[in-house]
Amino acid sequence: MKICLISFDFWHYDEHIVEKLSDKGIEACHINIGAFTHKNTGERIKNTFSKIFLGKNPKYHKRQSFILESLEKIGKQDQILVINPEAIEENIHKKIREYADRNIAYLYDSMARNPATHLHHFDTIFSFDDNDVKNFGFEKITNYNYLDHIPAEKQHPNLDLFYITSYDKKRLSALNLLINRLLPLKIKFEVYMVGKKGWKNKLNQIIDPKNIDILKFGRKKIPHHALPDYYKNTKVILDLMRANQTGLSFRIFEAMALEKKIITDNPTIKTYDFYNPNNILVLDKDFHNVNKDFFNTPYEKLPEEVYNKYTLDHWVNTVFKLNS
Repeated sequence: MKICLISFDFWHYDEHIVEKLSDKGIEACHINIGAFTHKNTGERIKNTFSKIFLGKNPKYHKRQSFILESLEKIGKQDQILVINPEAIEENIHKKIREYADRNIAYLYDSMARNPATHLHHFDTIFSFDDNDVKNFGFEKITNYNYLDHIPAEKQHPNLDLFYITSYDKKRLSALNLLINRLLPLKIKFEVYMVGKKGWKNKLNQIIDPKNIDILKFGRKKIPHHALPDYYKNTKVILDLMRANQTGLSFRIFEAMALEKKIITDNPTIKTYDFYNPNNILVLDKDFHNVNKDFFNTPYEKLPEEVYNKYTLDHWVNTVFKLNS
């Protein structure tokens, strides 16, 4: 069987899908749109000039051509999975359809945040967002647990709480409130904000000056392969929702693999079979339910059959119908 994945894999989550397929003996390839780069400095300068003075982005159009050139090299596929297809033009989707016996889309952004078009080209459309499943008739699937399982007793964390985020006004406002709830409890926590620093002058409008001193900043994002080391050093992982999104982030499943507790403001997590109030604290409106006992009690292990439902192996089998 030949399966191709097409995505803009900025955070390097999608590459795990290809690795899992290869482990199953499937001829799998990945057209990573995000990996396309300019050939040289001259092209990069021309692209910048075009964006600033002409309002056009040649790199965007070259990425579209890159998809077709890659498909021509690998040939017809049994299945093609496109993740977040809104990054691809209509005429390119028509061509992709010609290369696939079965064409699949997976949306791990909500339609409210990032409307996807051209969906009529797909045989199956999966979404992680409950509202989109209900409103558009998509098939529900969560993100996946791609990490190896490491029991809590084999870890020795120094922190009570850890959070990593890029600039997002809604999440930072929630973070500011939470920090003010945590400080009197003497909770040991770290928060990393990563990305370009242009937003730093906006923080005073969102976060108390005393809380800004607590944050750690980095221009570059933490490498994907390094995240588990950060998570292993904490008892609890913080998860704050983006605006107009109800789906569960990858943090939930990374925490599952590493047997970490979760604090989240996403109430939909209570509808999942892995929800356990001893492991998952769902914040109330004003975050008054944060308490120190949650940090001091041990993680309660999940039943094996529940844990396995959210592994990448189960995800791949479901999306590509490998067990049918």
